[in-house]
Amino acid sequence: MIIENSASSSNKKLLGFDVKALTTNRRAINILKGIFAVLPLTLALPVDALQVQVTPTNPKLGDTLSVKINLDNSENTTNPTVATGKNTYPTFKIAPNQYRAFVPTTPLEKSGTRTLRVAGDGQVQNLAVNVLNRKFPVQRITLPPGKAGVDATEYELKRVAAFKALQTPQKYWNGVFLKPNTGRMSTNYGVRRYYNGTFAKDYYHRGLDYAGAAGSPVIAPASGRVALVGRVSQGFRIHGNVVGIDHGQGVTSIFMHLSRINVKEGDFVKAGQLIGAVGSTGAATGPHLHWGLYVNGQSVDPTPWRTKVVN
Repeated sequence: MIIENSASSSNKKLLGFDVKALTTNRRAINILKGIFAVLPLTLALPVDALQVQVTPTNPKLGDTLSVKINLDNSENTTNPTVATGKNTYPTFKIAPNQYRAFVPTTPLEKSGTRTLRVAGDGQVQNLAVNVLNRKFPVQRITLPPGKAGVDATEYELKRVAAFKALQTPQKYWNGVFLKPNTGRMSTNYGVRRYYNGTFAKDYYHRGLDYAGAAGSPVIAPASGRVALVGRVSQGFRIHGNVVGIDHGQGVTSIFMHLSRINVKEGDFVKAGQLIGAVGSTGAATGPHLHWGLYVNGQSVDPTPWRTKVVN
């Protein structure tokens, strides 16, 4: 009996635990198993609630980048932000938990990869967007005496700059933009120019020209509020008689060289509504309509807005 007891005691010492210790250890192991069973579920939860989509998928210089942002937090009280380089662009709510910002590109920029920094709901995403190169033609323009060397007035510059900077929260347009005049297109967007033999540095044609007949109707390409009406008699030497429409959310249209204006500031116009007539007022060599489309103050190519819906 003594030998058996000694053997039992020896076995206990060799194994390093007794029955009481074994029970305690089993409890600890079960607790650890429970912790590790929960961990995979916790790690599997979505940690990135900020979803971003950029279109078009293969943008080129002159295109408008549409940045759509989806947030999972329905209680979010502040709009997300979109920035690239030194510029930050406003976002506007377009659906529950969905926001959209427009980022303009121009012929004066370099092609290549640029980074969009999207911040919202306490998160930040950096997206690399490749903007393709695009060749723009060169034109040589000879202005007749009285037109060459004409400078814009300070009043003209201030009014036009304030108009292009509008970022009205409401979205007024719907669907594709209409052609504002039935005349053939005489000058495309982005053309570089020589004026009377001198290259216009940092200049590109900021819009589309339509060679409509003098007096032919000019219509609103999309709905919006008339935010600018200017006349030669008020000092609009370059733009001539001009109408500016605010389409909302940083998108504006300007119509230059008009012979007649059919609207007044504050009017709300619908797509297709008559706003004026083709003329040759201001710095123009002959009757034509200049339509410029601006996004957050920068001139972009109107053509994509005419060929597909930008919402």
